Amino acid sequence: MKKHLSGPEKSPKSGNPAQQLIVFLHGLGADGNDLLSLAPFFQTAFPNAHFASPNAPFDCDMATPSFSYNRGFQWFSLLEYRLEPMLAGMKISEPILNEYLDAKLAELNLPMSKLALIGFSQGTMMSLHTMLRRSPACGAIVGFSGALVGEENLAQEIKSRPPVCLIHGDADMVVPYASLAAAEKILRDEQVPVQVHTRPRLGHSIDEEGIAIALRFLQANLL
Repeated sequence: MKKHLSGPEKSPKSGNPAQQLIVFLHGLGADGNDLLSLAPFFQTAFPNAHFASPNAPFDCDMATPSFSYNRGFQWFSLLEYRLEPMLAGMKISEPILNEYLDAKLAELNLPMSKLALIGFSQGTMMSLHTMLRRSPACGAIVGFSGALVGEENLAQEIKSRPPVCLIHGDADMVVPYASLAAAEKILRDEQVPVQVHTRPRLGHSIDEEGIAIALRFLQANLL
């Protein structure tokens, strides 16, 4: 059966037609409600933005009583923490996510330039993988606590170079902090405009300053 994404949304706070679409992509074992809770932090600066936070297409296969993840969703499996199965899973989710984005943009009558993705962890990996291989470029990508997966294929597969902002805690014990510098190097090598920000003593999480950084970045690239 073909997968179709759905999840919670917030209409523009102004009550006017949407002028931007901001899509959150959650991490492993979470759901759309997890990141949609960030929308109020952005609504003051983006009163005409429509916010959407789809559930990832697959049930989390690590949701067991002995594991800390809840019975949420995943973009791809991490049961085998190796590049090949991770990349294969991302390639399965990529057209599913693209179909969702196409439908939301058409529904709101917005161009790609008015689309921003905000990802966390696995959602960051999915955002980078999908949007760099999609044309025309979206307005912006913000990635918290994530990584660039499949970089060895990027030079052959890249189709657009949207502005990217990556934010990572240097105490992250889930996705290594070294992933930040690795992603920055590859993106710069491919002429993708990228800025990176380290959050001192922050683990695998999003803090208030990280949200403020993301907000400023979106204001510079999406308004």
